[in-house]
Amino acid sequence: MTATSVIQFPPISPRGPVANPYAVEVLRTKKEDLIEGIKKPDDLISWLVDHGVISQDKKMVMSYYRTRTEKNSRLLDILVSKGERACRLFFFPCLKQIEPGLYNNVKSYVSNVSDTVGDGRRQLVGYLLERDKEDVQIPTKEPPEKMARKESLPQKVKTQVQTPKSVKVKEKRKPEPETLRPTAPTSVGVFDAVTNGDLSLLESILKGSDVNAVNSSGETLLHVAASNGHVPVIEYLIARGAKIDAKDGKRRTPLHRAAENGHMEAVRALLQAGANIYSLDSDSLSPLHLAAKNNHYHIVKLFLQEEGKFYKNKSNFLHLAASKDNSKLVEMLLRNGASVDAMDEKKQTALFHAVSGGHEATVRVLLEAGANIDSSIFDAAFSTNNSSIFGLILEYCKGLSPDTMISAMFKAVKLNLYGIVKALIDKGTDVNAKNDIQYTPLLLAAELGKSESALALVEKGARLDDRTPNLNTALHLAVQGGDVTITNLLLRKGMNSNITGPGDHTPLHVAAFHNKPELSDILIAAGANVNSVTKESLTPLHIASQRNNVDVAQSLVQHKANVNAKDKNARTPLHLAAEGGNLDTVEALLKNQARPGVKDMDGCTPIHYAVTSGNTDIVQSLLKAGKNKNIEDKNVWRKTPLHLASEHGHSDLINLLLTNGAAISPLDSNRDTPLHCACKSGHLRAVQTLVGWTQGQKANLQATNSLKKTPLQVAEAGTTDSHQNIATLLKKKMLIIK
Repeated sequence: MTATSVIQFPPISPRGPVANPYAVEVLRTKKEDLIEGIKKPDDLISWLVDHGVISQDKKMVMSYYRTRTEKNSRLLDILVSKGERACRLFFFPCLKQIEPGLYNNVKSYVSNVSDTVGDGRRQLVGYLLERDKEDVQIPTKEPPEKMARKESLPQKVKTQVQTPKSVKVKEKRKPEPETLRPTAPTSVGVFDAVTNGDLSLLESILKGSDVNAVNSSGETLLHVAASNGHVPVIEYLIARGAKIDAKDGKRRTPLHRAAENGHMEAVRALLQAGANIYSLDSDSLSPLHLAAKNNHYHIVKLFLQEEGKFYKNKSNFLHLAASKDNSKLVEMLLRNGASVDAMDEKKQTALFHAVSGGHEATVRVLLEAGANIDSSIFDAAFSTNNSSIFGLILEYCKGLSPDTMISAMFKAVKLNLYGIVKALIDKGTDVNAKNDIQYTPLLLAAELGKSESALALVEKGARLDDRTPNLNTALHLAVQGGDVTITNLLLRKGMNSNITGPGDHTPLHVAAFHNKPELSDILIAAGANVNSVTKESLTPLHIASQRNNVDVAQSLVQHKANVNAKDKNARTPLHLAAEGGNLDTVEALLKNQARPGVKDMDGCTPIHYAVTSGNTDIVQSLLKAGKNKNIEDKNVWRKTPLHLASEHGHSDLINLLLTNGAAISPLDSNRDTPLHCACKSGHLRAVQTLVGWTQGQKANLQATNSLKKTPLQVAEAGTTDSHQNIATLLKKKMLIIK
């Protein structure tokens, strides 16, 4: 048989197997012929699925059959199992649209059925032949009342009143009584027919109405049919093109209405037609919510079965309930078969959603149901900082090692999740455990400024005097980070404000180093020694002065810090401030009786330090404070400030010192004059300033040092261009050359 051949069915015999040719019986009788005759099974199946005759899962099942005839045979078996309506829709309009040649043969077959078959002929012929005529002409309809009466008669009565064909045709042409003439169909009449479940009446009047018309409440016909549980009407409306997920005034779909009213078969029919089980109404409720609310647990189970078949690895009812913290619904869903560890599109479980939302009651329900706890659950718990939820997770999470608990503790501290810190300690985690860099949780909290976690740790018994590998305490770290809260907490809990850390630095030294005046005040108020010294004999004021941290320096001075204290090199804070070029600190110290002429162990005064660093303003301040008394002070190498200014090439300072009365040619321990120093270092401008000085004593160009060298000879010994330029300048000054 070719693909285009047409099957010719033999006429049916009155004594044959078909006594009443309903669609089911015709399909059974001619099954083998149909199996061979159907050439487009996939198209037929798609049509039947699209129109809600068979479900999507049946289509999937049939996709596994390899041959056309196997697929055809399975399809026909499914149609027979679904009953008369499914078989009728298969013949018309499905078969007519997809396989018109085969449909015409079926039509011809049933047309040849003998009149002796009786009302059985009407059952199929009336459906296939008469419905087929509707495509080309509008037949005269019987009044609805008459049709309803005929449909309600028993079969024997129907057979007795069956009108012969010739008479029936004649009756169709006769005008009907005025009172029985059908009126134009109205939406009210259609809705009444649906409400009453009167399929016959609906079929007779719907043709002129919109199958998706709505009433004053925004309901479609399908909403009304679903609300009343009229399955045949639901199936008929869907076949006629009713929108399966239309929404009424409350944004509820027909599936909402059927579920709400507990109509199991109506729900099943809508699901088979592809209704969206996750559609939400204006109150964000799904059909399942309404079923559960009204205690229709048989429908809840049906939804869960549907979900399990077709909605795997997608966000489901359990996920939604967990996200909304509906613990009672979660419990009910689990009791009715919902999978506790089902994952959504992002591989997240209901427990993840409950934990992320901080929904403690729902978390407990899920954990009691055996929900799996993995790393994602811990991460979600960390993000909420809910100690109760984290405690629940720890309670139900079996087999966590101490190392895992400790690791979680440090993570919680780092994120400042103090609630989780408490929960972990309550579950036995060592509050003084150390991580891989030998920090305790309290040390980490202090260094990172996690004050809430620090408080939780201290309250749970953390040791205050533990140290980092470089001997810093939590107090040192808190001051370093500028955390007032943790500093006050530790001091309030009894920590020694003078506790020493690396190099015997106290927390006050740390405050001075990092310029934390508020913390220095707190420490001093708690008993910190303002003149405490490090191993290098540095006071906090030394450190503040060296780093130009004026605010702390002023705070320390106000609290009676010794401005002339000396470190191990006999340097005062003023030395360090001058060396660092810190004018503000120098002036603050000078205002508080710092001595400008004090010498360090090398005999250098602060002016020596300031000249070396080249800070003209500081030199002026120091000279002014000392009334120029120290302008020619010599260090152990007998160098004056002018020697150092010349040696470092600071021509502006040379001019300043000379202007303030410094001798121009003093000798150091090598009998070098400042001019020797400038020539040796190759500073041309410094040499120019010295030899060009005309006020008072002039530079001695002929002076010789301990090596019997004049400044010119020293310059000539140099190797740079600058040295040669200096030599040329001196020769001209000495009139050796022009």
